[in-house]
Amino acid sequence: MARLHAEYATVIAARPAEIYAILSDYHHGHPQILPKQYFPALTVEQGGQGAGTVFRVQTRALGVERGYRMVVSEPDPGHVLVETDIETDLTTTFTVTPVGDADYARVQIATDWESAPGIGGAIEKLVTPLVMRRIYRTELGQLAAYVASKRRAAVAADLPENQASL
Repeated sequence: MARLHAEYATVIAARPAEIYAILSDYHHGHPQILPKQYFPALTVEQGGQGAGTVFRVQTRALGVERGYRMVVSEPDPGHVLVETDIETDLTTTFTVTPVGDADYARVQIATDWESAPGIGGAIEKLVTPLVMRRIYRTELGQLAAYVASKRRAAVAADLPENQASL
């Protein structure tokens, strides 16, 4: 069996702390950025904010549905969040780093896992990282859109009532 890796990163117009707060909030923020076609369900079992959170997530890709029970750690709080499947060696790491004047953040999602043995593993090695990058690109796009919508809502809340509807 081979160790496989898939990752995708992008720069988002938001402060790193704002991004990290969304990622580490498994009750509200994190579920908002998950593409529902790939992650139809996320249920928090314990905690819900950063390290110590335990959650179940259903995934759907390439016609295969799987369930994972994940535990969250924060090896570098505010910058690195790691989800580790309790039953396998699969880990997904979210890394948030400031860009430029720190009004932008580079956000990377990376997953590492052991491939299946045999021909299935060979196919997995070729196909799965490509699919996961597409999923992560969608997820980070939803993160950027979520941040933008929160900002628009905050601006609208600060406007006088007669200007908010313009």
